[in-house]
Amino acid sequence: MNIPNWLKQRAFLTPERTALVFEQTSWTFAELYNETLKTASALRGSGIQKGGFCGILAGNRPETIFTIYALQQIGAVAILLNSRLTADEIEWQLHDAGASHLLFDAHHEQKAAAISSVPSLSIVENTVDRLFNPRDIYSLDETCSIMYTSGTTGRPKGVIQTYGNHYASATGSAFNLGIHSDDSWLCAVPLFHISGYSILMKSVIYGMEIHLFEKFDVAGVNKALKSGDVTIMSVVTAMLSVMVNELTGKYSPRFRCMLLGGGPAPAPLLEECRKNDIPVFQTYGMTETSSQIVTLSPEYALTKLGSAGKPLFPCTIKIDGENEGEILVSGPNVTPGYLHRPEANEQAFQNGWFHTGDIGRIDEAGFLYVLDRRSDLIISGGENIYPAEIESVLTEHEAVKEAGVIGVPDKKWGSVPAAFYVTERPLSSDELAAFCRGKLARYKVPAYFIQVEELPRNASNKLLRRELGAKWRDDHAHKKIDDASN
Repeated sequence: MNIPNWLKQRAFLTPERTALVFEQTSWTFAELYNETLKTASALRGSGIQKGGFCGILAGNRPETIFTIYALQQIGAVAILLNSRLTADEIEWQLHDAGASHLLFDAHHEQKAAAISSVPSLSIVENTVDRLFNPRDIYSLDETCSIMYTSGTTGRPKGVIQTYGNHYASATGSAFNLGIHSDDSWLCAVPLFHISGYSILMKSVIYGMEIHLFEKFDVAGVNKALKSGDVTIMSVVTAMLSVMVNELTGKYSPRFRCMLLGGGPAPAPLLEECRKNDIPVFQTYGMTETSSQIVTLSPEYALTKLGSAGKPLFPCTIKIDGENEGEILVSGPNVTPGYLHRPEANEQAFQNGWFHTGDIGRIDEAGFLYVLDRRSDLIISGGENIYPAEIESVLTEHEAVKEAGVIGVPDKKWGSVPAAFYVTERPLSSDELAAFCRGKLARYKVPAYFIQVEELPRNASNKLLRRELGAKWRDDHAHKKIDDASN
C-alpha cells in the first residue's frame, strides 16, 4: 500500500502552520520542507542513493531533523546512532547494517573521525541552494529507519521500522491521546531514540508543532510547560522526578499530557503529580513497537498503580501463560523483524505474535502489569542496558576469568549496573572501570565493581543473577565508581 510523501503532503496542506521551534527560531512546514529539500540535494550529490543505509550521529538540532526528513525524500534508510556509544560500538553497528555513509554534526566530528571504515559527511556544511526533486509516495512496507537495541548475547540487533510501523504508531497514539489543532510537543528526549524519532513522525502526520530542546534542561522545560507554549511532553521517570522537585507553581492549563516511558513511576511521584495537576500517561513500549503499544490513562494512575495500561486501539497483547508469563504483542506498529538476524526473527515472531521477552500479567479488567523487563534488562535513566554486553567486555580484560552483572537501585537513575568479577591476579575497581570506559558508553560502565572468589551457577553452568542480587543486598559496603553515572 502506498501513501503520499508525508512532509510534501503536510507542506501542501498546512504550509503556514508552525512545524518546529528551536531556541529563538521557528520554521513553518513550508520552510521545513524547503530546508529538507536543500539537505536532500546535498546528500544526493554526495552519493547517497535510494535504498542505501546511512548512519546519523547527531544531536537534537534542526539540521538533524532536516537530515532525517531528507533521507526519506531520497528513499535512503536512516540508522539512528546513539551518540553516547563509543566509536567502536558505532562502527560495529554501521558495519552490521552495511551502511554506505555516516552523517555527523559538529559536536560529534571527533568521534566520527575515529570511524574509518565508512565515508563520513558533515550535515552542517549544507550550502546547496538547489532543491531536490522528491518522490511523491512512500510504500508502507518500505524500511524507513533502523535502531539498534542491546542484545542478550552481547551484540545489539538492528530493529527494522517501516513507514507503516511509524504511521500506525502515530495513528494509534492519536486514537489514545486525541489530536488538538493547537497541540505542541516538547521534545527533550534524544532523536536517536524511538521516543524522540516518533515525535518527528507524529509532527508531519498530525501537522503538529515541535518545541525541540538540544538537551534536557529542567529549568527551561518547566518554564515552557508553565508558559502554555506546549501541550504534550515525553519523559522518563528520572526526568519527571527532577521536574517535579524543581517546580514552583503549576503548569499551564493548556498542558494536557506527560507521556511517561522507561518503566513505571513510583507512587510518591505520581501522588506529587496529582497534587500539581500534572496528567501522567504511563506507557509500555519498545523500539520493536515503534514507541508505545500500551498506555495507562491518568485517571487510573493511582487506582491501577504499577500498571502500564491497555493496548492502543489497533494493537493486541496477551500473556503466554495462565496467570503470568511472557508478554506477546501484535499490531501494525510492530517491527517486521531484525536486520540480518534470521534466527532471532524465528524466535521472536511466532504465529503472528511478537515475543517481547518481558514478563507480565493482565488483570481481570485488561490492564497490563510488567513484572520484569526482559528478565535481565537494566533500565538506567531511560536507557536499556543488557548485562551480557558488559560481561562480554569485562571478560576481554586479561585478568578477568568470569563476570556477572546485575542492576542495583540508584536514587538518581532508578537502576545502575553492578559488576561481580573473578580475577587471575589482584585487580582494582578503578583499573577495571578505566578499562570499561574505553569499550562502553558511559552509562553502561558499572557503577560498582565487586571482586568475588566465584560466581553462583546452577547445574547447567547458568549464572544465577538472583543470588548476585541477594549478595548485593546482604553487603552494603559497596564503593561507587562516581564517573560511571549517566
